Amino acid sequence: MNKTAKIIFMGTPEFAVPALNALHKDGQDVALVVTQPDRPKGRGRKVFPPPVKEAAINLGYEVIQPPSIRTAEFSDLMEKHPPDFIVVVAFGHIIPKNILAIPKVATLNIHGSLLPKYRGPAPIQWAIINGEKKTGITIILMDEGVDTGDILLSSKIEMMPDDTSGSLHDRLAELGANLLIRTLNSFKTDKIHPIPQDHSRATYAPLLKKNDGRLNWTMPASTLESLIRGVTPWPGAFTFHENKRLKIFKARPIFMDTPETPGTVIRGFPDELRVAAGEGVLSIMEIQGSSGKRLLIKDFLRGYPLTPGTILH
Repeated sequence: MNKTAKIIFMGTPEFAVPALNALHKDGQDVALVVTQPDRPKGRGRKVFPPPVKEAAINLGYEVIQPPSIRTAEFSDLMEKHPPDFIVVVAFGHIIPKNILAIPKVATLNIHGSLLPKYRGPAPIQWAIINGEKKTGITIILMDEGVDTGDILLSSKIEMMPDDTSGSLHDRLAELGANLLIRTLNSFKTDKIHPIPQDHSRATYAPLLKKNDGRLNWTMPASTLESLIRGVTPWPGAFTFHENKRLKIFKARPIFMDTPETPGTVIRGFPDELRVAAGEGVLSIMEIQGSSGKRLLIKDFLRGYPLTPGTILH
C-alpha cells in the first residue's frame, strides 16, 4: 500500500473531529467526508451543522450529508471512487453491508471503550457511571453488527477520579485519533493482525435518556457520585425539592452512617449540603436551581437554604 491512503471519512459529532484532523495532519487523501444532515438544536430550534461538517469545510474537504446511506444513489456515489479505507467515527447509523464492502482494504471504526465491553452508543458515559477504573479506545474492522468486528488495535488509559463524561470524551477522542494513524501505518507495513472479539464478555452501553440523570437517593453515595460524573454534561444529574428541579454538577461521597431516610438533608457545616443516601452521605459541591446559574454550594445556599430535614426526591 502507498504511503498515502485514499479515505472516505464518515462521522458526525465532536468526538470524530480529532480523527479527521489527524488524517489531514498525516497527509492522508481524504477524498470525501460523509456526515449527518444539519439539525435543529436548543430551545430556539435553530439549525446547526454537525461538528464534522464544520471541521471538514475548514480543512477544504468535500462534504455530503445524505438523508439516508441505504439508497442506491449513495452506494453508486461511493462505488465511483472506491477508497482504500472507509473510516467511521460515531457516524450515528449502522453502516449497511454493501457500503462496508466498498473499500479496497477495510472499513475501520474508532470506538470509545475497550471492546467487547461497552458496545453501543454511550460507552464513555456508562464506563464512568459503572465506576470503571480503566477504559480506552478500540479500532475494529467493521462488520454488520454493533461494534462486533475484529479488533485491530486498542489503547488503555486510567480513569481520573474527577473525570466527567465530558473530560473523558475529550481525552479519548485524541487517543482515538492517534491510534487511527498507528493503525493505518500498521496496514502499510503488513503488521496488522485482526483478533476476533470474545462475544461472551460483551456488555452494552445504551443511549442515555434525559431521565437517566435523576438521582435515586436509595443508591449508595459512591454510586450517585459516579452517576453525576457520568451524565455530565448530558443529560445532567438532577433531583427535586418540592416541585423545583435542582441540577447537580459535582459531589463527593462521605462514608459515614446516618439514620435518616435517603434523600434527607442532614446537618453539616454551614456552607455544606449533605444528603443521606442508601449507603453513606452525598456532599453536593456545585448546583444549579431551576432558574439561575451553576454555583458553588455555599453561594447557592445563601439564596436558597435547605435546612436539615428537607427532603429531596
